[in-house]
Amino acid sequence: MPGLESISLFRDLNPDELLALRRITRERQLSAGSTIFKEGDPGDGVYFVKTGRVEISGLVSSDVRRVFFLPGPGEIFGEMAAIEHRPRSATATALEATEVYFIPQEEMLSHIKGSPALAFSLLQLISHRLREFNQLHMREMVQAESLSVIGRFAQSIVHDLKNPLSIIGLSAEMFELPNISPDIRAKTQVRIRRQVARISDLISDILIFTEGKRTEVGLRPADYRAFVLNLMDDLRAEAELKEAQLEMPIPPPAGMIPLNPRRLNRVFHNLIHNATEVMLNGGKIFLRFHVTENEIITEIEDTGPGIAPEIADKLFQAFATYGKTRGTGLGLSICKKIIEDHGGRIWVRSEPDRGAIFCFALPLAKTA
Repeated sequence: MPGLESISLFRDLNPDELLALRRITRERQLSAGSTIFKEGDPGDGVYFVKTGRVEISGLVSSDVRRVFFLPGPGEIFGEMAAIEHRPRSATATALEATEVYFIPQEEMLSHIKGSPALAFSLLQLISHRLREFNQLHMREMVQAESLSVIGRFAQSIVHDLKNPLSIIGLSAEMFELPNISPDIRAKTQVRIRRQVARISDLISDILIFTEGKRTEVGLRPADYRAFVLNLMDDLRAEAELKEAQLEMPIPPPAGMIPLNPRRLNRVFHNLIHNATEVMLNGGKIFLRFHVTENEIITEIEDTGPGIAPEIADKLFQAFATYGKTRGTGLGLSICKKIIEDHGGRIWVRSEPDRGAIFCFALPLAKTA
């Protein structure tokens, strides 16, 4: 068992200083489970473990207690309150039958003031203790943030699945109506198949996102007008789920764009879905197009509150949101990846008295 001279804090003391220290040191025997001091108690002195083990814990909320430190033989505890003349900030409990050295506060402070070696050793010990605590705190923060990210990620998946499942449910109810016409029944079947494919694509995109790999998108030249017009029924159905109206003032431009229809569908659905999330009591969504010499620009504008300038450049980061009550922005980060895989670019702008305007540009197919 360690004597005072074997405790690291006292190793550099000369014999006279050690002798003086022994005269003021008291030994205490503690049974397992006994409380040495509690949070709020006065800082009456410093403790050193002679034998056994002690648990230092504190309340981190009204009903949650965390263990901060488990001092064993030769280790000090209770030093901060004794030095600062402040109440104890933690509780010390003997985990087993334990013997401790106790040095009263005033005597300890007197020795610190009279011994530069002791003061320096105590400073080193406190610095080391704080460094260890900071590292533990950082690890716990990283772990908590990781769990939070996992939770937000799961929430995002459920959130993105909700709309296609709702469309499938409504379409299935319509399909079962007794007087439905064959034409509407056929369109309902197509809509259900599209939403099932959309769920499959969503899962594939999430897997791609989590793997962090660049995806071979398999681009093929296609007429952009035909591609967009083919999407309109499903996009309108998505908007109507939130009592929103989707308007397209002029038809989309004709032009050959290298694209992957399955993946580009996801961009439209995500942006329309996000627009419905930020608008209260419905609202309108406008789909507009501009053609330049080298690209077609698509704009999706909503009648919501718009984008705060300070978050505009962060929207396409994973898990960023912009005023939605739910969701994480994972959809926008996937949109960015899909557009960039198509050789395009995506951005957002906000103008006075207008809602958010999401824009993406796709390059026209090169002619021979």
